[in-house]
Amino acid sequence: MAEDANTALIFDAQGGMPRLLEIMRRLRDPKGGCPWDIEQTYETIAPYTIEEAYEVADAVTRGAWEELKGELGDLLLQVVYFAQMAQEDGHFDFADIARAISDKMVARHPHVFGDESRDKSAHQQTIDWEVQKQAERDAKGEDRVLDGVALGLPALTRALKLQKRAARVGFDWNDPKAVLAKIVEESQELAEAAENADPDAIEDEMGDLLFVTANLARHLGVDPEAALRRTNEKFIRRFNSIEDDLKAQGSTPAKASLAEMDRLWDAAKAREKKHK
Repeated sequence: MAEDANTALIFDAQGGMPRLLEIMRRLRDPKGGCPWDIEQTYETIAPYTIEEAYEVADAVTRGAWEELKGELGDLLLQVVYFAQMAQEDGHFDFADIARAISDKMVARHPHVFGDESRDKSAHQQTIDWEVQKQAERDAKGEDRVLDGVALGLPALTRALKLQKRAARVGFDWNDPKAVLAKIVEESQELAEAAENADPDAIEDEMGDLLFVTANLARHLGVDPEAALRRTNEKFIRRFNSIEDDLKAQGSTPAKASLAEMDRLWDAAKAREKKHK
């Protein structure tokens, strides 16, 4: 009877979270589940989780609200997947995850759920949030300034977080102009490494240049990941325009010269500026 009830729940459109949890349990059932789902591990699922998070961000950027609903569902499935595997291994379950984040939100918002005053700026609330997070890191034995910055973050985002941490203790430039000067210096060092054809030095200097560029973005109040995503989309848009123009002429990028494509790129750029 219990199995019949669980099966009914799976096909209940109003089943909510219990329905999704039961679906995942059945997918991972060693006897009757899906072979692919059964074979997955924490390590194999983690890349999908990152990918789904980016698809959520992409839907938000495009204002694709119907797509966002589906992408959020895909992201939620990743949490449910980890919860099911952890439950199978005796670590924790979905209820523990929900309890942990609920406890954290209550603890980090004493001005909403406690007796602290709400009469403070968003900036002060951000400072209070960081103080609370530092206390949590201290409790976990993360006593170094840069401890706890996740290794799995995209490199630019991680660079930004590392720089913010260092800035809190005064290790920072006071003026964006100083960062720009550092970019010039790192560019020169990269050029020297390239001239010497030293692959290891080239990679090292390229990393330095990207790191300091992320630092400049921070000083200018720009999210480097968001800025680069924006430029990626701009590149796609303009290259598609080149392709469309060439197609209208009976040609393709593979057949066109670099000079011709540069001319069409400039034309696409001019059209965009005209319509801004």
